[in-house]
Amino acid sequence: MIDVLIAFSVVASVGLILGVLLALISKFFGVAEDERVKEIRACLPGINCGACGYKGCDDYAAALAESRARPDLCVPGAEDTANALSDLLGVEVATPKDEIAFVHCNGNCEATSKRARYDGVSSCKAASMLYGGPDACSYGCLGFGDCAGACPVHAICMKDGIAHVDSSVCLGCGLCVDTCPKKIITLIPQEAKTVVMCNNKDKGADARKACKNACIACKKCEKTCPEGAITVIDNLARIDYEKCTGCGKCAEVCPTGCIHNVFFPDLEPDGEINRPHD
Repeated sequence: MIDVLIAFSVVASVGLILGVLLALISKFFGVAEDERVKEIRACLPGINCGACGYKGCDDYAAALAESRARPDLCVPGAEDTANALSDLLGVEVATPKDEIAFVHCNGNCEATSKRARYDGVSSCKAASMLYGGPDACSYGCLGFGDCAGACPVHAICMKDGIAHVDSSVCLGCGLCVDTCPKKIITLIPQEAKTVVMCNNKDKGADARKACKNACIACKKCEKTCPEGAITVIDNLARIDYEKCTGCGKCAEVCPTGCIHNVFFPDLEPDGEINRPHD
């Protein structure tokens, strides 16, 4: 019994000594947490998407506290976060534009076909490295979902062979843009009214042969647009969203239907989808 008590006393004494040493080390050698970083961090949404160019919200908050970053870089937080950081840091910032990711491809299973069988790794990047991928259109969506895997809020799904973005969920962080090996995903203004759902830069006959929904560079849209907002460059129609009024005339004359009139809904604070009033 005495041996047990002695062993217990030794262990307890060692534990007490180590505890005291750890407390002293923590007090004299510990790094004090910057209260300003905590205040800045509280303004950020905490999604850690990396769209600001930093590893996450903690890293961005530290950069802001040290005046190494602008307070308008948080894409998910948008205007509210930028204003909150502006007030906290006492600096003026430009209001971030609301942007969403858009997939410039309508090469669904009915419009295009496969030119080869692919049995490799289920990845757009891997498939693209093998002769541009197995699809007849070498510019289109490969459909393996690399973009969906990169999306931090699961706003992208694969349907009918191509990626689709839920604009009411999309943060506009741009991670999917960087991930897509075909570069068919871009960030466009959320108020955009017209889009080109094609990325094919081949000449008309070759593009149409690869996909029925492809742009054939006929320039009817360019000639029809009253605002000069759409031009054909490298055999592909492109829209200047600052000039576009959403009249829809380009979509009406497009012979392949690759130009669409669209409306991208946003979410109200209560979670309901905001739709235009009649």
